[in-house]
Amino acid sequence: MAATIATPFTSAPVAAPLACYLGVAIPARLADEGARVALVLLALAREHSASLGGLLVAALMVPHVVAAPVAGVLADRVRHRRLFHGLGLAAYGTGLAATAWALGRLPTPFVLFLVLAAGCCAPLVTGGLTSLLAELLPERALTRAFSIDSTTYNLAGILGPALAATLATTIGPGAALFTLGAAALTGACAVALLRLPTRPRSKHRATAALRPAVLAAGAREIAHNSPLRSVTWASSIGQIGIGALPVITALLATERHAGWAAGGLMTAFAAGAMAGSLTYAVRPWSRTRPERVVLLCLPLTALPLALAACVPGMAPTTALFALAGWATGPLFSALLIARERYAPQPLRTQIFTLGAGLKSTAAAAGAAGIGALGGLGAAPLLGLAASAQIVAAGIGAVLLTHSGRRHPAQQHEEPHGSPR
Repeated sequence: MAATIATPFTSAPVAAPLACYLGVAIPARLADEGARVALVLLALAREHSASLGGLLVAALMVPHVVAAPVAGVLADRVRHRRLFHGLGLAAYGTGLAATAWALGRLPTPFVLFLVLAAGCCAPLVTGGLTSLLAELLPERALTRAFSIDSTTYNLAGILGPALAATLATTIGPGAALFTLGAAALTGACAVALLRLPTRPRSKHRATAALRPAVLAAGAREIAHNSPLRSVTWASSIGQIGIGALPVITALLATERHAGWAAGGLMTAFAAGAMAGSLTYAVRPWSRTRPERVVLLCLPLTALPLALAACVPGMAPTTALFALAGWATGPLFSALLIARERYAPQPLRTQIFTLGAGLKSTAAAAGAAGIGALGGLGAAPLLGLAASAQIVAAGIGAVLLTHSGRRHPAQQHEEPHGSPR
């Protein structure tokens, strides 16, 4: 069995490009996750303003969805993709590094503009990079490659904030943010190692790229392609509950007089998600219908969260958070696989970036909404977070079966049924 599991990644044509890809994705995503903490700490240190820290984080996060269609369209149409993605990651890292120097020295509106400009490149850190896997690896390796890629998000979610906080304590918040910017620049340099062929020249490519109809093409495809529509909206609605968890765990830590739980429960959740992604990489549940995995994992995430609202001890609560995180690992892996499988090649990056942007926006909305309901207490809010997963699964199932254009893979599974 071990030989079967290792097969897709034992050959150099698979292992080498995947290693190069991880060399890009890991430092860039560590920077992305850590920057949110570093920006708040820097605002507190230099301006003594938590509200400014919140504005800086919002400026970094809002472009995830606003700039996603533009970033995706350009990535789908540009001829020299290594240059495009490398410059995008370099601009992101430079924006963070420049903010580390500028905050407190230059006017606040200019600093906000710097962070906003960096945020416009952020879709290339998430969905933009993931969309490249189908160009770098053979089809037989993609299922496990997407599962491994999903662990980079989990790893960044665990280590990014911790790295930012540790660096801020030891060398200062400005140096911490500068270091994270340098990490993104390291990823940008590693893009040069990716073997991405130059696309053929088209005289209409550049002029048509930013027309409104072209920018909306990915959204139209999601609206009419039933499996894409299902996984996009189901994962986004479910993310409302997941995005609320940092606020809920802070309330839970206060109510149960366990200060460590504010970060500890989210660490357990992220560690569980990484374990789930690796489990799915070793033994995928479905190679032909990833949308079903997404819809199944949503209620599997809900059950441990609902139980965590009822159990009194912190040890079982931590275990349940880890179990809920484990269920999100296969969910995210299957979501990436579904985007690659059902997205038309000319729109692939646009759909990846738009989907990632919708999830980020949903998570932010969940955090804001739960924050407004904080007076209800942690247990009812955990119940709401769990309910979001059930609602998401139901809506996803309806959207999957509702009339709409179905991808050929849904009707003729054999061509996609070969090992990936």
